[in-house]
Amino acid sequence: MDRSVFENAIKTILTQIGEDPNREGLVKTPERVAKAYEAMTIGYSQNPAQVLGDALFESASSQMVLVRDIEFYSLCEHHMLPFFGVASVAYIPNGRVVGLSKIPRMIDVFARRLQIQERMTEQIADAIMDTVKPKGAAVLISARHLCMEMRGVQKQGAVTTTSALRGVFLKDIKTREEFTSVVGIALKERF
Repeated sequence: MDRSVFENAIKTILTQIGEDPNREGLVKTPERVAKAYEAMTIGYSQNPAQVLGDALFESASSQMVLVRDIEFYSLCEHHMLPFFGVASVAYIPNGRVVGLSKIPRMIDVFARRLQIQERMTEQIADAIMDTVKPKGAAVLISARHLCMEMRGVQKQGAVTTTSALRGVFLKDIKTREEFTSVVGIALKERF
């Protein structure tokens, strides 16, 4: 990101909405916004396969591994407003497992980009399948979108849920039911 170009764009936005970018409270706003967007979009400079691939371990485990209630924050690509919520990711190992902390880090790689929830859900499932190579993967995301709450339909508290199923989670009803049962309990507790 070219910081000076970004800061000048923010000054233009401030002027366009009727503000004075030279007002005391706004003088450093373009710099602060640039730093915030650098942090909120850092996922463009990260590779999910590298994040996951740094911690792959051989394992005889064949039972579901589930990391749930992973908080995330992202920006809607349509309005550049935040959406936030929780993700749950499960997989069935196929000779190896991934370090548990790598799953939330990988979620942040995708969340820290301009996104739509539907695509982010699919990207997470695909990254698990491509890198960990399990028998199957499942992802469930529930989020609130400020583009729905602050503008447009203006419905506060509406929750959007998306899922992506791969491999055995798609083919085996019992495996899918186990995942949805555990995650369903988590969602009831959370929302």
